[in-house]
Amino acid sequence: MSFRSFSFRGPNASSGMGVADHCKTTFLELQGKRVHRYIIFRIDEKRREVVVEKTGGPSESYDDFAASLPENDCRYAVYDYDFVTSENCQKSKIFFIAWSPSTSRIRAKMLYATSKDRFKCELDGFHYEIQATDPTEMDLEVLKERAH
Repeated sequence: MSFRSFSFRGPNASSGMGVADHCKTTFLELQGKRVHRYIIFRIDEKRREVVVEKTGGPSESYDDFAASLPENDCRYAVYDYDFVTSENCQKSKIFFIAWSPSTSRIRAKMLYATSKDRFKCELDGFHYEIQATDPTEMDLEVLKERAH
């Protein structure tokens, strides 16, 4: 009897998408070292895996992040939101954002939807998840409300 070994990096059974090693190391840099303010991920259909598309430096704003998301295509994103509590304590919360604009292709929406749970498992350590189909669903005010 033979058994096949399975790799967490390998393709997802439902969507066939794997996760590039660089995704997790880049996320750990955001989470632990605070090297990035945000990370935008895309599915590379030719390589059949999720890859890092863009990172934003610690000094970049939420507007810079929002402007980096494509208007007509899906993406996954992670945003490190800093804020001050009512007790004057500096805090940070990491948001996972599944960006799926209504104007994107149906195939892209399905691909990102079926790969999302597997991808989220690879990025252990975010605090909140937002599913957004237009910019108002992931506005900075939405993050503020969730974080407080």
